[in-house]
Amino acid sequence: MAGALGFKGCQKIRGPQIRNLLEAKEFFLFDCDGVIWHGEDAITGAPNVVNSLIRHGKYVFFVTNNCTRPRENYVSKFYRLGFTDVMQEQIFSSSYCSALYLRDVAKVQGKVFVIGCEGMRKELRDAGVPFVEEVDAPDATIYNCALAPDVKAVLVGHDDTLTFLKLAKASCYLRDPDCLFLATDNDPWHPLSGGRILPGSGCLTAALEVASGRKATVIGKPSRFMFECISSQFSGVDPAQCLMVGDRLETDMLFGSNCGLDTMLTLTGVSQMEEAQEYRDSELSHKQRLVPDYVVDTIADFLPAFEELD
Repeated sequence: MAGALGFKGCQKIRGPQIRNLLEAKEFFLFDCDGVIWHGEDAITGAPNVVNSLIRHGKYVFFVTNNCTRPRENYVSKFYRLGFTDVMQEQIFSSSYCSALYLRDVAKVQGKVFVIGCEGMRKELRDAGVPFVEEVDAPDATIYNCALAPDVKAVLVGHDDTLTFLKLAKASCYLRDPDCLFLATDNDPWHPLSGGRILPGSGCLTAALEVASGRKATVIGKPSRFMFECISSQFSGVDPAQCLMVGDRLETDMLFGSNCGLDTMLTLTGVSQMEEAQEYRDSELSHKQRLVPDYVVDTIADFLPAFEELD
């Protein structure tokens, strides 16, 4: 894969090269955690970068596999961390895109059974997609619990209150071959402070795939659907004019590759330069798709370029 500046993949760029890239691109897609913030702390310089891109007339979008909060809560977080120019319509989360898929693509006729968090339910509710809201009794088991008669889709995402009963019920619904099986994303884990990790939605999806003998349709990165959502809502989005900026090779860079976008890895998150170079040097074509076109230490490296553009 070769970027807009004619470099081979995995090139560390700075200064004039970044300025040329900013001039060449009109659409900028950012992952969030590890790219513009870590938890509740903005990455140094990131608010200035995002606000400057918007003020220079660039189109900026945020594509996140984090399904735990609805878009309106993301707007509050952006503003709280200093990203004051970000609007709700720029945010494409896996929960929001899953709701759009169920409503506009699948046109599901019936209810959705959700393994996930309140952020997912809020997006489904806002999209007008009905879902099962019945609460099981504390002593309920798969032997005696009620099963909703009109479930036509199972949607799996992050669920920190997961129970064996939820998995068992979802497995029962998926015995119907006409019941859709969707996952917000397939992320295996997320980094926490102190070297700990949080299991991701992909773990729950894998468990249900084994139990049901079926494969889930993944909505979030690296699937193309998030980009299709952006293209359907904003006219003139040309992949050749886009740059995808992320911190994870297996999701963000592959997403960009799948969508025909130039890609940039920032080293403030999960993946590091050594991994990218290992993929670059591999003879396996599927690993080549994980190689970024460009690499920066942090998106704050964009800031000097804005001074030259002004």
